Amino acid sequence: MAEKKATKAAATKATKAAAPKKEVKKAAPKAAAKKAALVINAENAGFKAGDVYQALATAEKALTVAEIAKAAKISNEEVILGAGWLLKEGKIAEADGKIVLA
Repeated sequence: MAEKKATKAAATKATKAAAPKKEVKKAAPKAAAKKAALVINAENAGFKAGDVYQALATAEKALTVAEIAKAAKISNEEVILGAGWLLKEGKIAEADGKIVLA
C-alpha cells in the first residue's frame, strides 16, 4: 500500500507540474510625479514678478494667490515669489486677503 500512495502522490505532483501556470500580471509601477524645483534667484524672481503683474493687469481686479497661479499658469509658490518682489517695489498691495495692483 505504501507503493500505491507514493504512486498517487507522484502522479498528483506530475499533474500539477504539467498544468499551465496562471500568468500573474503585475501592475506597472506608477511614475513618480516629478515636482519641478523652484529656483530662487534674482532672474527667476523677476520673471515670476512679471507673470504675477501681467495676470493682475489683465484681470483688472484683486485676485487670490490661487487665481493668479491659474491665470499665469504658474505654481502658488512662484506666485508668492513674484508677489514678494512686487511688494518690495510697491507695485502691488493687499486688499481683503487678495492681491491688487497698487
